[in-house]
Amino acid sequence: MPWWIWLLLVLFMLAMIVAGCIYVVLHGYHAFKDIAQVGGRVGERFGAMQNTLPEEEANSAPFFTRPLQDAANRYVDAHAQVIKRREAKRERHAAQWGRWNHFND
Repeated sequence: MPWWIWLLLVLFMLAMIVAGCIYVVLHGYHAFKDIAQVGGRVGERFGAMQNTLPEEEANSAPFFTRPLQDAANRYVDAHAQVIKRREAKRERHAAQWGRWNHFND
């Protein structure tokens, strides 16, 4: 094989190595920018989680120091919410079954 073919092969190989390095560097740079954006968004979310919610003035005292009626009222309110959620779930299920039964007719 003549010497100039070897020269062309070596030049082609060097060009492919340089092109591959450029490809890796560009994709690495874009990946770094994407990771930096994700890191910034995660940092914002973690920062927002550090903020505490404002508490009501009336409930600032420890719960065990308040009158027993407060605990009873909270329990009644919580139980009422549980019953409302159960009823809403029951109504959603009945409505869905009604739609399915109507669909089958």
